[in-house]
Amino acid sequence: MTDQEFKEHMKRSREECMRAIFDEYCNYVYIIAATKLKSCGTAEDIEECVSDVFTEVFKKMDDLGEREGDLKWFIGVIAKRKAIDMYRKLSAKAYRTISSEEEGVGEIASGESIIESAEMSERNSILYNKIKELGEPDTSIIIKQYYYNMTVSEIGKAVSMTAAAVQKRSIRARQKLKQMLCEVGINY
Repeated sequence: MTDQEFKEHMKRSREECMRAIFDEYCNYVYIIAATKLKSCGTAEDIEECVSDVFTEVFKKMDDLGEREGDLKWFIGVIAKRKAIDMYRKLSAKAYRTISSEEEGVGEIASGESIIESAEMSERNSILYNKIKELGEPDTSIIIKQYYYNMTVSEIGKAVSMTAAAVQKRSIRARQKLKQMLCEVGINY
């Protein structure tokens, strides 16, 4: 649409002019918005951006009639600016961090506390590392006994020891492990 055609439409009817501008430039604006928002937005976000562009264009229609210039260029500038604004808004929302003090953050959908889960995970990690520090065969005995629920006789066969020897080593290893955990502040 040329500036002259735009002015003629404006003389006849403001609504007719708005419809003509929309029909003429809708695909152009959509392509600009989709190009910018394809990495972070949905189809609804792109359509919202297109609507925002034409809302802005229609707000400034009276100013357009007074000045000479390329209407397509003017609409393109507004489309690019609106798409960039929408991109920033969507990107900020995607990377927003949440404070643990915010309401509802402390619970996972299952009802499990995030903070308690993190603490338990840390304790389990420390426990496993301390078990590894016991050395062999104590590490294997404790892991097989408590992680795999194997009996003393099954463990004896696996580590080539008698059941009585496995039992004694298990008792000593647990005492040593308890002392090691107390040293790092974990008391059971």
